[in-house]
Amino acid sequence: METINSQPFIVHEAIGKKVPLIISIPHCGTAFPSEIVGDYLPEQVKSVDDTDWFLEDLYNFATAMGITIVQAKYSRWVIDLNRDPESAPLYNDGRIITGLTTTTDFLGNPIYKEGCAPDKVEVDRRLATYYWPYYKQVSQLLNDRISEFGNVVLWDAHSIRESVPTIRTENFPEMILGNADETSAHPNLINTALSELRKGYQVNHNDPFKGGHITRYFGNPSKNIHALQLERNKNLYMDDAERLFDEERAEAMRKILKSTLSQLIDVVKSL
Repeated sequence: METINSQPFIVHEAIGKKVPLIISIPHCGTAFPSEIVGDYLPEQVKSVDDTDWFLEDLYNFATAMGITIVQAKYSRWVIDLNRDPESAPLYNDGRIITGLTTTTDFLGNPIYKEGCAPDKVEVDRRLATYYWPYYKQVSQLLNDRISEFGNVVLWDAHSIRESVPTIRTENFPEMILGNADETSAHPNLINTALSELRKGYQVNHNDPFKGGHITRYFGNPSKNIHALQLERNKNLYMDDAERLFDEERAEAMRKILKSTLSQLIDVVKSL
């Protein structure tokens, strides 16, 4: 069952018996609130880049497993749900990465009309209106599962182009599992995820991504919340141009994802 309301997120409720795993998809949104859409360059709004396309379709099997999914409604160009609310950098190694309320796309192209970039008052409004409600929803789902199961896994789902020269000169690995240098989840969960994912794909661990703000904010094994971020190349489930959903590639990935999530559910129940 899908719940759509005035909130800046969409919830796909678990079907049947719930399990101690929640999926977050913070970068799949493509909408712009009516009150600010006029501030953006029309050509950019028509072709929203930097989107984790079709991840809600890739994970279309999850609710039948008892997993609830929460996904962003609005584009990350409105506000990036996976960035620090105070705009503290996620990395300090010189890489270029878009911020909380970026004014450019990943390639450095402007996204706003001249003079229309958000000021501090507008950033604070977006935090209150779009950002924190998403975090509140995720927190509520996690707490519900902890109350029932004692522990819970937060699986933060992402995708990226195979090549983004402004971030990394070489191509990205097929997948990257991030867990804040092994601090955001129990070692048994980390090892299980790596083992299962590597049955089908090349998987780096915390390199070049360690998990964004969602992973670092929520992941706290001492409080029974175990957060893992999975980044994957878009061409693993889309066409080579990374524009269209590829059902054959997606189904191959679904098999690995189903196995991985199923194993994680079993492990987290045993903690």
